[in-house]
Amino acid sequence: SSPVGGEQISSIGRGLCVLLGISLEDTQRELEHMVRKILNLRVFEDESGKHWSKSVMDKEYEVLCVSQFTLQCILKGNKPDYHMAMPTEQAECFYNNFLEQLRKAYKPELIKDGKFGAYMQVHIQNDGPVTIELESPAATVDPKQLTKLEKQQQRKEKTRTKVPSESSRERNAPRNKDDPSASSGAEGDVSSEREP
Repeated sequence: SSPVGGEQISSIGRGLCVLLGISLEDTQRELEHMVRKILNLRVFEDESGKHWSKSVMDKEYEVLCVSQFTLQCILKGNKPDYHMAMPTEQAECFYNNFLEQLRKAYKPELIKDGKFGAYMQVHIQNDGPVTIELESPAATVDPKQLTKLEKQQQRKEKTRTKVPSESSRERNAPRNKDDPSASSGAEGDVSSEREP
C-alpha cells in the first residue's frame, strides 16, 4: 500500500475485485462461507478456452478486496438508508478477519486490500464484463412467515465480485459533494467509489 494523499493504494492484474458489504448480523459463519465461495467461484476459462471452468486459485490470479457498506443499502423512497450495515469499529474488525481468512486459504501475497474507511476511486477494468453477486445463506426461517421489514433484517453479507481484465486500481480521492457517483460515509463508515 502507498501513502494515501492522492497516491495509488493497491493494484492487481488479472483476478477478482471483491466489494464486501458487511451486515449487522454477519458472523464467522457468513465470513467462512464467503471466503470459500470467492476462492472457488469458477469464472475463468481453462487452457483450452472453455469458459466458467477455473477459479481464481486454479489460475493463481490475485484478489483485491474493498469494504463497501453501501451494498447494505435499503431504499426509503429515494433516500438510501444504511442502518443494516455493521457499525464502523465492528466492521473493520470483521473486514480484517475476512482478509486474514482469505490469506490463510490462498496465497497471502495474492490478496490485496484497499484502505478501510477511505474515500476511494476504484478503477475496475471488468473483463466480459462479468459481475456476480454472492450472498451468504439466510437464517433457516420460513420466508412466508416474514414480513417485509423482517426480510430486510434477515439480509446477510453481500459481495459483488468483478473480474478485471488487466488491472484494478484504487486511488484515494477527496470527497466531492457535487459528484452524484461518489459514495459518502455514514457516521464515518466505509466507502468506495462505484465502477466508473
